[in-house]
Amino acid sequence: MSRVKRPQLTGRAAVLAVVVCAIAMSLAYPVREYIAQRRNIAQLEQEKARELAAIKALEDRRRQLQDPGYIKRQARERLFYCEPGQKCYVVMDDRPGGGAETAAPKKAAVPPWYQTLWESVEAADTGKGRRARTGEEAGASRSPGSAG
Repeated sequence: MSRVKRPQLTGRAAVLAVVVCAIAMSLAYPVREYIAQRRNIAQLEQEKARELAAIKALEDRRRQLQDPGYIKRQARERLFYCEPGQKCYVVMDDRPGGGAETAAPKKAAVPPWYQTLWESVEAADTGKGRRARTGEEAGASRSPGSAG
């Protein structure tokens, strides 16, 4: 009996491999779309949770603003509202100590732009800059032929 060597890849195996590859290729795009849609759904659920939290905060604020006691308290604190018959005082500087040692150092007043511009024009006209030139700088700026 002689044995005939069969090829490793038979016709049926080749057809099966082609069919498996075709199925895998046809499923790749839908699986990718499925994953992208799941990611999109997760993002939308997070956004929904944020929006619901914002709605809850706004509803709490609406309930707070419907409270007449809160409105009166806010009017007194923010607008210095005083009801008829009450004596109200407003303290303008409520820092502790209030003395000169606790006061912040005053900033130098910045002159208006047109004053600064005019001063620079006057300085250019007289030949004086903002800083005084030293003798070395003055000597270096002279030309060699000038007497001086």
